[in-house]
Amino acid sequence: MPYNFDEIIERRTSNSLKWIQYPADVLPFSAADMDFRTPQPVLDALQATLQHGVIGYEFLTRRTQEVVAARMERLYGWQVDPDWIIATPGVVSGFNIAARAVCSVGDGVLIQPPVYMMFYSVYKNIGLTQQVAPFTFMEKDRILYPQLDLETFSAAFHSNNAKTRVFLLCHPHNPTGQAFTRDELKEMAEICLQNDTVIVSDEIHSELILDGSKHIPMATLSPEIADKTITLIAGSKTFNTAGLFCAFAIIPNADLRAKFTTANDQVTGHVSSMGLIGAETAFSGDCDDWLAELLPYLKSNRDFMAEYLVENFPDLRFTIPNATYLAWLDFSEYVKSGKIQGLPFDFFLQEAKVALTNGKPFGEGCENIVRLNFACPRSMLAEGLERMHKAVYKL
Repeated sequence: MPYNFDEIIERRTSNSLKWIQYPADVLPFSAADMDFRTPQPVLDALQATLQHGVIGYEFLTRRTQEVVAARMERLYGWQVDPDWIIATPGVVSGFNIAARAVCSVGDGVLIQPPVYMMFYSVYKNIGLTQQVAPFTFMEKDRILYPQLDLETFSAAFHSNNAKTRVFLLCHPHNPTGQAFTRDELKEMAEICLQNDTVIVSDEIHSELILDGSKHIPMATLSPEIADKTITLIAGSKTFNTAGLFCAFAIIPNADLRAKFTTANDQVTGHVSSMGLIGAETAFSGDCDDWLAELLPYLKSNRDFMAEYLVENFPDLRFTIPNATYLAWLDFSEYVKSGKIQGLPFDFFLQEAKVALTNGKPFGEGCENIVRLNFACPRSMLAEGLERMHKAVYKL
């Protein structure tokens, strides 16, 4: 059935973080949730629970584990034992729990800047040593292509006088929108195996692949890699259920799974009842027709945005993501020329009434970059881009 992704849904009357943290005249393209209606089967499942009249404690059931395992088999040919699956309140909770389960104070945790800002909190939360293996960027016709530098990646292990116990992988990558290739994943995994490092793979955007290819879960590369990998997934980005706070860790290694379970129980208790219901429905397959129409819409939004940026911002460098709904826009040349005064994030908020995500928390040297969420009705995206253009060129 056709779905109307052009529908404008008024969210300022809700408690949406994305929409109420700025004045009413600001268009937000910041927080990574979508401005589309959540799939009807999820809404129906939640409504049925409300109509029952009692919202009590619930725990992860075998049925939900089997639904998640079946989805991994259907999408990726990944044979997941349902017993490998543990529920957590979110992927952020999941990678913090994983680091707590694996590491001791002072151990190293490796990340790849620029990267999702919550990755930077892990070492502080647990008392670890942060280690970085930054991406490089190849530029062609002002389009930025993130490049995995294996020498830099390998050299970062055991840096800063700490043994690297955990590698936090963002796959697909936020904020650059990059889906890693099989070769890239295997090369990173082999280096982790050589260094006895556990891979914690945040795969929350795994079903948002825009170029027709397939996501490759890190743990599917080999039994040896699976044995050292904790995979974190959720339906929240794909099916727009972020507010339900439910994610899953898939951990084949029994010892790792036991350590994760202990840390999870100590820190989070259990996931909300509504979160489990929403996640099971999202992963059941009942929403796949919605997803089949969403992905082309996101791709067309991406292409519309890219064409607009090329035509109207001749000095801008940016990524064209092949996954996620996030674009990485480098306004450094506009800052240098004086067309943008101060940080681009502040400039666009004040002068264009457009809220983006500030690049600074994503890593060193990202202060002139912003992240743009294009998962919104086309008319909203067009208006936001036009506001930004008028502000820069004083139109």
